[in-house]
Amino acid sequence: MTKTFLPLWMRWKSSVQDLHIQGAETLIELFQQFETQNARFLIAFRHPSPDDAYCLMNLLWYELPKISRQLGKPLQCTPHVHFIYDRGIPLWAGDWMGGLYSRLGGTSIQRGKVDRQGLKSARHLFAHGQFPLAAAPEGANNGHTEVVSPFEPGIAQFGFWCAEDVLKGDRQEQVFILPLGIQYFYQAAPWQPLAALLAQLETEIGLAAPNASLPALPAEPTAIAQTLYPRLVKLGWRLLEIMESYYRDFFRVSFEPAEAPVDQSANELAIRLNRLLDAALQVAESFFHIPPKGSVIDRCRKIEQAGWDWIYREDLRPEKSLSPVERGLADRLAEEATLRMWHMRLVESFVAVTGDYVKAKPSVERFAETLLLVRDTIVRIQGKNPFPRPTLGAQVAYLAVGEPLSVSNRWTAYKQSRRQAVADLTTDLQMAVQALITSEKPPLK
Repeated sequence: MTKTFLPLWMRWKSSVQDLHIQGAETLIELFQQFETQNARFLIAFRHPSPDDAYCLMNLLWYELPKISRQLGKPLQCTPHVHFIYDRGIPLWAGDWMGGLYSRLGGTSIQRGKVDRQGLKSARHLFAHGQFPLAAAPEGANNGHTEVVSPFEPGIAQFGFWCAEDVLKGDRQEQVFILPLGIQYFYQAAPWQPLAALLAQLETEIGLAAPNASLPALPAEPTAIAQTLYPRLVKLGWRLLEIMESYYRDFFRVSFEPAEAPVDQSANELAIRLNRLLDAALQVAESFFHIPPKGSVIDRCRKIEQAGWDWIYREDLRPEKSLSPVERGLADRLAEEATLRMWHMRLVESFVAVTGDYVKAKPSVERFAETLLLVRDTIVRIQGKNPFPRPTLGAQVAYLAVGEPLSVSNRWTAYKQSRRQAVADLTTDLQMAVQALITSEKPPLK
């Protein structure tokens, strides 16, 4: 049923109206090797958008069978994959989502802690599952089609575990990790909707009067970008100043003064933004008694897991009877945890933001991505859910299949130094995915 309704759902709910595939032959060949029990593989896909999963399903269920027939190499069965997803998704999306993911072949893992059960399930599916495995090495989407976040080492480790299990079973399959790049491009540059959204956000943050008339846009796209970019920068700085004041005045956060007068340069923005993100995380970490250690992404995951642990407490199972007072206190604690997790959600919106992303290349895609991230933050501040996002225009998803990375060929290195082999494979995988990200809009069908 999911396969039947996927195209209708994408036309109804998603801005992605078409897919452009590069390197499909490589993926088809791997599926054929999987069918003949000559290979086990994991698809390591980029995760810039919530639409990635639907594009991946479209690729597997519709595009690959069609392309394989055109190549005269039809697949025996419709391609499918097991996939790894964050166990927190059903907590905010509802139990029905967890049930759907399970029926589709998904397995969950808790981020921010050692989830032995989840790791065991994913390891089993990689080595023994009915289908190949798919996972996002970035761990979460970052909202940037051209910026690849640091990869987590778990994907490489899964690869070596699979190779170990294959060898223990005296099996002959070769183990691979296949990089898959995903990017999104607008079919037609939506500068007018972007200008309207920018004006709306300017009003909501106090930079423009309500119902102010929209400035006329030039006809030339380059001139449009030059007209809108200073307004985007001003919007970002105003939001930064408001949030700095919020944390300084109400959470007693001390921001180091700038050594020189603020010139609103990209470098100054990046420095101030990083200080703000650190302050927001410390507010949440102090509440959950978490030491502020690790990267921004690591700290977000620890806060998220602590929040879920406080909200969905193991000692408050349904069968345990609570008095009304005890239930009231448990609900109050959950409310407090939710409020502190809010600070972490703000940080998530800006985890991949830099001060010069748009300035370095003022494309409509980069402009839209940055403006939508600012919009997400403003919406969260107002206590609303930023999803679904407004549709700015029809998009094409560009999926690029890379060359498979052999895990089996690295087995000797893994036996010599597991940590180094995992680190090397993670680095090679990140470089392989980064190489699939094009800086120029490809010729799309």
